[in-house]
Amino acid sequence: SKETNEGNMLRHLINQINQKKIVLGSTSPRRKELLGGLGIKFNVANSDFAEDLDKSNFKLAQDYTVTTARTKAEEIYGRLFRGKENDEVPDLIITADTIVVLNGQILEKPQSRQHAIEMLTSLSGKSHVVYTGVTFLFPHLKGEKGEEYLLRTFYEETSVTFHPLTNEMIESYVDTGAPMDKAGGYGIQGEGGSFVTGINGCYFNVMGFPVHKFCKQFLEIVQKKQFLQ
Repeated sequence: SKETNEGNMLRHLINQINQKKIVLGSTSPRRKELLGGLGIKFNVANSDFAEDLDKSNFKLAQDYTVTTARTKAEEIYGRLFRGKENDEVPDLIITADTIVVLNGQILEKPQSRQHAIEMLTSLSGKSHVVYTGVTFLFPHLKGEKGEEYLLRTFYEETSVTFHPLTNEMIESYVDTGAPMDKAGGYGIQGEGGSFVTGINGCYFNVMGFPVHKFCKQFLEIVQKKQFLQ
C-alpha cells in the first residue's frame, strides 16, 4: 500500500508503533488501505460477529456503531487470543463499523439488488450522515476497573449530500455490484462518488475509516497509557 509520508500525525512514532503486534479486525480493502497508508504494519483478522444488534435498543445511531465495533474486537480477542501465550497475543486490535443514517434510520449493507435500489432511491437528492465507530482493544493493558484488557472507543460523523438520481443511474450503478458490501449501498471512493454534491467532515470516514480522528485518539492513548514504552 502507498505510504503517505507528508502530514502524517504518527510518522514520528512509526518505528515504535511497528515494533508492536497490531491486528486490524476487518477484511475491508478500504480500511486496509487507509491504515496501511499511515505506514502502520498489521495483520488482518475477520470477526465472526453477525452484526445483528437490536437497533431499537439504541437511542443514538453512533452508540449502535460503536457497540458493533467494540463487539467485533471482543469477539476476535475471545476467539483467537484469549488464554494464548503472551507472545502470540497482539498488543492492539483495531475494529471499525460504518453506517449510513437517513432521517434517523440506520442503513447498513444492502441485502439484495432490490434493497440496494431502495436505499439509493431514499438517499437521492438528500443529505445523510455517515458514522464510523472505532475500537482499540489492548490485550496487555488492564482496564480502568481491572478488566482483562483496556478498551477505547470513539466515533466520527460526516454529512453527505446526494444529487437527485434517476432510476437509470441507480439501477446501472447497482448492476456493477459495487453497492453490495457498503453501508448505504454506495462507495464514495468509486463511481458512487459521482452522486455526491458535497460533504461536511472527514472524507475518509465515509470510506469507512476516519484517519485523522484515529491518529488523534491513538496519540492520546499513547501519551496517557505509555503504550509504546
